[in-house]
Amino acid sequence: MTEIQTVTIIGAGLAGSEAAWQMARRGVAVRLHEMRPVKMTPAHHSGQCAELVCSNTFRADHLENAVGLLHEEMRRMDSLIMACGDQARIPAGTALAVDREQFAGLVTEKLKAEPLIELIEGEVTEIPDEGLVLIASGPLTSDALYEQIQKLTGEDRLMFFDAIAPVLDANSIDMNICYWKNRYDKNVEEGEAGDYLNCPMNAEQYTAFIKELVNAKKVAFKDFEDIPFFEGCMPIEEMAERGEDTPRFGPMKPVGLDHPETGEKAYAVVQLRRDNRMGSLLNMVGFQTKMTYGEQKRVFSMIPGLENAEFFRLGSLHRNTFIKSPALLDGKLGLKSDPRILFAGQITGVEGYVESASMGLMAGRFLAAMARGESPQTPPPDTAHGALLGHISNTRVEDFQPMNINFGLLPPGKKREGKRRFSRAERRRSVSNRALESLDAWLDQ
Repeated sequence: MTEIQTVTIIGAGLAGSEAAWQMARRGVAVRLHEMRPVKMTPAHHSGQCAELVCSNTFRADHLENAVGLLHEEMRRMDSLIMACGDQARIPAGTALAVDREQFAGLVTEKLKAEPLIELIEGEVTEIPDEGLVLIASGPLTSDALYEQIQKLTGEDRLMFFDAIAPVLDANSIDMNICYWKNRYDKNVEEGEAGDYLNCPMNAEQYTAFIKELVNAKKVAFKDFEDIPFFEGCMPIEEMAERGEDTPRFGPMKPVGLDHPETGEKAYAVVQLRRDNRMGSLLNMVGFQTKMTYGEQKRVFSMIPGLENAEFFRLGSLHRNTFIKSPALLDGKLGLKSDPRILFAGQITGVEGYVESASMGLMAGRFLAAMARGESPQTPPPDTAHGALLGHISNTRVEDFQPMNINFGLLPPGKKREGKRRFSRAERRRSVSNRALESLDAWLDQ
């Protein structure tokens, strides 16, 4: 009988936490290393496992959206991250937003209660030279560990900048100006308020605000001037520099947000979303920023209703790192030059917390099989998980960039039935339905 190996995981973010859970549920012992709180990162504030830096990290939660499909696939595979996310859910329309502190607490509690998982605090600076290893250290991998990864892979450093949005004290906002409303009242019962707090602007206010956004002092880039921003976390002032109306057709779009009492239409709207279950903290939706702290307070106080707002956390800028996965990894997340070492999470080039957790889930299943001396089985390519694995391993190296799950990675859906042409929502749901059928059949094998 083959002896089951103990697996080493480096990093207890969403990917590492999910991988550890998947392995333990399959009877495989895990040593889970996390450098926090012994050594912190620029974006984290605690030593909790799976700590989030934004409330709406799970995004849309329905099958007409690719990330909603990813949610459902993960739920069907006993995902720890999705179970804790559902338990820590807070109102956010059709999106799955969570109370960040409750979520991280739930994940940490579950992992610590699992007898097959040993959680070890402290930085890992050397990659073990024997045994099964999962590197899930994330885009904020420490310099010492990344040097080891460079030696292991022989590749040059790849990186991009990421930014996070400010969080405000809800009690400091002028509710005589702002109002609760979902766009087009979507997912809101009659007589109830929406899940988003809206700060309306007229044309004059908007123009003055955009001018100050563009002229505000920004964080210096020092040695990283040529590093791009990830489009999904584009700083609001970077949008404004692309054109005065760019934010108004993006995160400040006023369409479907007419005032619920007066019916007045705003020229632009800044939306805030609950950042915790109590609703005492609010996150500025789409307002990632690279402005200095002093300028953030000055410029954001120009937003109607936020004149006297108090900031619990100001926006910040940090560097993210990812490897050239198509050149380095096989279809099972293993390093081609050393298959006992797997990678998972954002460091592989999937963008987004859900995507990172999903690749941790896959790595956990693959490693559990390997620890038992078995051959790992990959999910079908027409599932969301199969599509992400394909992106990581099959994209042309020269075209490889961090990417969220999207329907473009999956085979196209059914376009018509007889003479009736399907709507986009119907096509997307057909893709999701097919993916779930394929996943269920794979799981039943």
